[in-house]
Amino acid sequence: MSIDLDLHEGVATITINRPESRNALDAEHYAGLSRAWTEVRDNPEIRVAVITGAGDKAFCAGADLKTWIGREQPLSEMWLTQKDQLLNRGLEVWKPVIAAINGVCVGGGTTLLLGTDLRVAVPEARFGLAEVKRGIIAANGGTQRIMRQLPHAIAMEMVLLGETMDAETALRWGFVNKVVPRDELMSAAQEMAARISANAPLAVQAAKELALRSYEMGLSEGLRMEQFVNRILSKSEDSGRAREAFAEKRKPEFKGD
Repeated sequence: MSIDLDLHEGVATITINRPESRNALDAEHYAGLSRAWTEVRDNPEIRVAVITGAGDKAFCAGADLKTWIGREQPLSEMWLTQKDQLLNRGLEVWKPVIAAINGVCVGGGTTLLLGTDLRVAVPEARFGLAEVKRGIIAANGGTQRIMRQLPHAIAMEMVLLGETMDAETALRWGFVNKVVPRDELMSAAQEMAARISANAPLAVQAAKELALRSYEMGLSEGLRMEQFVNRILSKSEDSGRAREAFAEKRKPEFKGD
């Protein structure tokens, strides 16, 4: 049982490795996942991350409720907002994250998914926010990001009914990018990651940050921010490498500086 991280050619693959519990997350595994996201954020060798679950049943069944419900937590923890930060709980990771959804993705698994950028799923995948059936709400972004990623009525159906959505429906609503056979899942996610990793790292991270901040900025502010960021990037070493490669009719080799 662990949170595994493997790094190969700029791509970090994170695996929630607890298949006997449908990759549900107890306190130990949440802390391990937090460390993995911090490594993705801080390690300059990582350009993109892929997250998946071990086994063929579940991507992540969310919080391990039998270890969380009734657990005594001091009120002071409400103000430890930077403790064990997660991708979907405020940690700023501007490197792209791809989810390879290998099965059931419910509760905290779906809120984790909402923090990712690109998503590939198997036909057997199921998505849901069933917290209301257990007397709680889908926290860590479950009631917030879902409204920005699905049409209003569809998002409210997930939040209020607590029922699941199948992979084809998720694809139809644009909740996932593609649905592929199980034996093609990781190759599809890794191929997407490799294509991102081949792009200029600083430009990729800037593009992601600007795109996400557009939810909170007005159009005029966003357009102005684009100008500033492009001016900065045009002075980068990678921008020079791109110009040289274009003139020489070859692919550039970006270094992230």
